[in-house]
Amino acid sequence: MLPAAGPAPVLIKIHPEDNVAIVANDGGLAAGAALPDGLTLVEAVPQGHKVALRDLAQGEPVRRYNVIVGYAARDLPRGSWVNERVNTMPAARTLQDLPVGTRKRAPLPPLEGHTFEGYRNADGTVGTRNILAISTTVQCVQGVVEHAVERIRRELLPRYPNVDGVVGIEHTYGCGVAIDAPGAAIPVRTLHNIARNPNFGGTAMVVSLGCEKLQPERLLAPGAIPIRAGEGMAADGGVDTIVLQDDEHVGFESMIANIMRTAERHLRILDQRRRETCPVSELVVGVQCGGSDAFSGVTANPAVGFAADLVVRAGGTVMFSENTEVRDGIDQLTARAATPEVAQALVREMAWYDEYLQRGSADRSANTSPGNKKGGLSNIVEKAMGSIIKSGTSDIDGVLSPGERLTRKGLIFAATPASDFICGTLQLAAGMNLHIFTTGRGTPYGLAQVPVIKVATRSDLARRWHDLMDVDAGRIATGQASIEDVGWELFRLMLDVASGRRQTCAEALKLHNALALFNPGPVT
Repeated sequence: MLPAAGPAPVLIKIHPEDNVAIVANDGGLAAGAALPDGLTLVEAVPQGHKVALRDLAQGEPVRRYNVIVGYAARDLPRGSWVNERVNTMPAARTLQDLPVGTRKRAPLPPLEGHTFEGYRNADGTVGTRNILAISTTVQCVQGVVEHAVERIRRELLPRYPNVDGVVGIEHTYGCGVAIDAPGAAIPVRTLHNIARNPNFGGTAMVVSLGCEKLQPERLLAPGAIPIRAGEGMAADGGVDTIVLQDDEHVGFESMIANIMRTAERHLRILDQRRRETCPVSELVVGVQCGGSDAFSGVTANPAVGFAADLVVRAGGTVMFSENTEVRDGIDQLTARAATPEVAQALVREMAWYDEYLQRGSADRSANTSPGNKKGGLSNIVEKAMGSIIKSGTSDIDGVLSPGERLTRKGLIFAATPASDFICGTLQLAAGMNLHIFTTGRGTPYGLAQVPVIKVATRSDLARRWHDLMDVDAGRIATGQASIEDVGWELFRLMLDVASGRRQTCAEALKLHNALALFNPGPVT
């Protein structure tokens, strides 16, 4: 008896001018696999990896997305596996003579009639969650705060059913650093702006050790938030500070009792808040990708880009980031800049980051991980082309430097490193109240401060990690759904999650990563 025939070989080609395509089949394709157009694989090719669609001579450009993503390192016959070992990376695009505003398009019609249920704040922002946040000035107090937070969850939260949770804003900064160095402005303003995140309801607590370099006054100075020690509270935007080295603290239990007393005053205020119907214009969505593969730019990221356009059409805000993952498409970004000033700001951030990498004797090629390559991404150029797509097609309305807070709506480039944890932390500081995270290889990434919607690039990943992924964008590759279908599904899910009607998988499982500050300054 002959063995049952497997699924027909499927290749995905992005652009008519591309000379490579990726294998869509689960498990990849074996050597000798024949495609309807007569192409026969000369070697086995894993899922997501590239196949040469014609003979490529040594040094000839390799094109995907109609962009040169490399050069053939040797002669590659038609049907060859094109991977990082046979594909040399192009030089970085110069930051000179870039197109500015050349890809502006007529605005899409406004999107009306969509709302979510959120928590309005006195400063005009809107939260998607109602969380008590306890900020810290230095890592030394982390153990004390963790202990207090656990007791607050266990002993106090049950009395305040309208509060979604309590989180400690813990980090590895605050002392042993050159706090007056130019780079120190980034972590300090990041911590300051995280404390002002819309999901924290305008109340704030700070736990300090007492002797650290990052004193409470310095942490809070960027926004001139009034400080009051010990009591008072927060309905007017003030901050309660607890200093562990103060004489009033006699023993560990005294510290914990003070934190819990202060926390309960804040919980009473937060518990009085109720959700209200809000327009989509109050959403601030951060988009990010991690554990990317060759399907990221085919399925999940285009669907996120479609949903991003919907949010912007509704008057909301979408932030995309990851400097090294857009650097090779900088000409695409400046071409979409709403104004010449936005284009100049994009170039400024790319130039700053180029110099930052040079100081560390690194370049943008350090970005691509072993998992990215295993998933079919040969280098950062190919990865960047798939990453940029999640920003959608809208004009870019503004640029934020690391740690800065949003001051306008629309599509915003928030300059951050590509590290999942640092990017998420900086988008949190910028004011996001909802996070979208795409992945091809898979990651249990989550944040305790905002809900994170996870989008799988492949149906195989969505099946295997069925209780960790919220959306299966792999259906786009198999033809079961279109980019528009998944984009609308994601948009509707965003409104449900923002309204508290649904929890994300990471939220329900209480999975979250530690915040990671970006500190380009010296450590002493």
